[in-house]
Amino acid sequence: MAAHAETVSTQRQSKSRERLFYIGMVVAIVITVFAGFSRTFFLRPYFQTQPLIPLLILHGVVFSSWIVLLVTQTTLVATKRTRTHMRLGIAGGLLATLMIVIGTVTAIVRAKGPSPVPGVNPLSFLTIPLGDMLVFATLVGMAFYFRRRADMHKRLMLLATIAILPAAVARLPFAFIQQYGPLAFFGLSDLFIVPCLIYDIVTRRRPHRATVLGGALIVISHPLRLVIGNTHAWLAFATWLTHWT
Repeated sequence: MAAHAETVSTQRQSKSRERLFYIGMVVAIVITVFAGFSRTFFLRPYFQTQPLIPLLILHGVVFSSWIVLLVTQTTLVATKRTRTHMRLGIAGGLLATLMIVIGTVTAIVRAKGPSPVPGVNPLSFLTIPLGDMLVFATLVGMAFYFRRRADMHKRLMLLATIAILPAAVARLPFAFIQQYGPLAFFGLSDLFIVPCLIYDIVTRRRPHRATVLGGALIVISHPLRLVIGNTHAWLAFATWLTHWT
């Protein structure tokens, strides 16, 4: 009887730590996204007078919806409303697909104009947002494939969201981010993976396979995009892509 009570207590503590971790990560992501896009999207009228084109408004609404969905799903799991969480997951799959399409189109359209980073060829920079979409699609696809494995699913969904954070981090009002460009906003985004590894080690005594593989995919993709973006093959492809879209 005492052993059973101890087991129940341990399980409750484990669930409590899990809820605290995921809620904390979601709060950090929400703050980062809002701070990054406050001047260019959420609070744009207070900082800029030039209106956004409809495509960018749609892009902002759709990607913001993903953050709202992340908050909702995390809250549902924390309050043990798993059935509603699973039903809403269908909408999440549709939203993720829409994000990939709109994110890709927006990246290509913006590559026709000036580069977001001064002195960088916009066609070379195109590997960054397209890479975000590729990594996001891969992680979300894996998350839905392992939707019956809660331990895999929740980690992959969190990592998928971390994969698209560089856009928000790059817009944070810090001079060193503008100074160092991709090195800074990729590096700061990758720091979100560290708590995931620490949580695994504390709760499981070793990193979870999903955290290791998903985190590695994100981190390795960052320098790889910069290398690919400066190759003649990529510039030729990007020129063709922007010309025919």
